[in-house]
Amino acid sequence: MNPYTSMPFLANMFIKKSDDPTDPAVRARCGRNAGILGIVLNTLLAAGKIAVGAVSGAISVTADGLNNLTDCGSNVVSVIGFKMSEKPADKEHPFGHRRAESVASLLIAVIILVVAVELVVQSAEKIFSPAETDFSWLLIGVLAASVLVKLFMFFYNRSLGNALSSETLKATAADSISDVIATAAVLISAIVCRFTHLETDAYLGIVVALFIAFTGFSILKETISSLLGKAPDAETVHAIEARVMAFKEVRGLHDLTVHNYGQNKLYATVHVEVDSGMGLTAAHDLADRIEKDFSENTDVALTVHIDPLVYDDPELNRLRDEVMCIVKNVDETLRMHDFRLVGGETHKNLVFDVAVPFECKLADAEIAAQIRTRVQLLDGNYDAVSTIERQNID
Repeated sequence: MNPYTSMPFLANMFIKKSDDPTDPAVRARCGRNAGILGIVLNTLLAAGKIAVGAVSGAISVTADGLNNLTDCGSNVVSVIGFKMSEKPADKEHPFGHRRAESVASLLIAVIILVVAVELVVQSAEKIFSPAETDFSWLLIGVLAASVLVKLFMFFYNRSLGNALSSETLKATAADSISDVIATAAVLISAIVCRFTHLETDAYLGIVVALFIAFTGFSILKETISSLLGKAPDAETVHAIEARVMAFKEVRGLHDLTVHNYGQNKLYATVHVEVDSGMGLTAAHDLADRIEKDFSENTDVALTVHIDPLVYDDPELNRLRDEVMCIVKNVDETLRMHDFRLVGGETHKNLVFDVAVPFECKLADAEIAAQIRTRVQLLDGNYDAVSTIERQNID
């Protein structure tokens, strides 16, 4: 499907129909243009609010203007991040520079949190040293215009962020919608103060600061998770598994690991199970074909490890089924793979790996001990040698 047929119209402000959203140059250009537009709009909003806030004495309005001013800094960081992510792989960064977008999102979150702290300090000062706020319809007009402009910025950043799958633009969109709520609250406060003479300005400033801080923490948490190596989404994992299993020689797969080095820059490894009767040359050819298919048709650079397993031995198949039942009885979420039989006439080892989900409460040693005990009860001539692996399991 053409990626532009379902693209919201606002994204088309910066993306042409001939553009490839996965192209680093396209992403850098779109990010730069969106950042420049944000700088212009935020500068105008900041100038208007700071000026009106200074004249009226409304600290929440001035604070909201300072928030817009720091948004300009966020936009500059965004532009730089997109520019850096455009750089190709080099000797020092063999996987490219696309994580620069995540670094930009991290800096945006820090800027937002700094603004929130400053707003709390200013609001607290006004609570302990109150000053009357002068009402004016100009103040109302500036705030109302700000809400409309920030709504537009939210929608175009979200639209472009979804089209490009950009963490930075999505973070900017989240910041914009928090600004909408914050400014709307200031606007309501100004109107309430005008008709009730209740001085809520300083208290509302703290509320606005806390809301801004919540947005900053949300962005910070998501970005740090991504930089630390967040697990791939289930849709990506299932798509990779389905594509590998589509090769008729593949009997199964396990140990799929996916590393994200920036949007549309995925590196993955997988163990592919094949019949042990397959020749070495044929197995190597299969691995090459799978890797080539992913290289040419997806954004995943896949490395395949071939695991030859015996499937035509009735005794081995019986043991595999019995041990699989034992593993399942220990915990329904456990998965077994790489099963093989090693040993002599009087004593044999059943060697296999057990995949354990991270949320499983059983300790690795306890899982291995339970499996070994139950295998020995099955037949005293067998011993279980299991390797426990913690991983995501759907």
